[in-house]
Amino acid sequence: MSDPTGLAVLAPATDDNQRDNPEPITRWVWRAMEPSDRETRLMELTGWVDEWLIKAHPKIHRKVPRCWHQHEDIIEHLTALFLGWVRTYAGDPAKSSARAEIEWITSMHALAPHLASPNCEAHKVHQAEPARPAPNGEALEQWMDTDPEFLTAPAQHPAQAELSRMVAAARAAEAAKPQQN
Repeated sequence: MSDPTGLAVLAPATDDNQRDNPEPITRWVWRAMEPSDRETRLMELTGWVDEWLIKAHPKIHRKVPRCWHQHEDIIEHLTALFLGWVRTYAGDPAKSSARAEIEWITSMHALAPHLASPNCEAHKVHQAEPARPAPNGEALEQWMDTDPEFLTAPAQHPAQAELSRMVAAARAAEAAKPQQN
């Protein structure tokens, strides 16, 4: 399978055979890229965002802060939009449905709220995100020691009754078919 962007990174090998012939990863995983690849791809993404996306879609332009490249979460969302756009408009056979363009535009509007940075917008300049608290394994262990219902409740699927009806109907339909010899 070819990478529609023309750029591929190599998957990490898990054994000696795979180290010699690693499978290419054709998706953009920013943290898995070498720094030089990251810079190249960020420039490619920036060109698409600045020269196409925000010019072609003024409603999106109002959402995307000028400092979007300093927000990893916004980069991820814009990357998803870009790669979806490439696959849709570059002729990826998997995206050859009659509705591919409509689906891409629908996805763009669904992601639009995630392209904003209200903090930066309010201050008219980039604002670093507050530091996330470090994971607290001790708090998790204490919670688990209380035998929370989330972990102890018996397995039960909320659609089980409907699934049972569907299975029964399928079996009844199969039993009603004339037997072929």
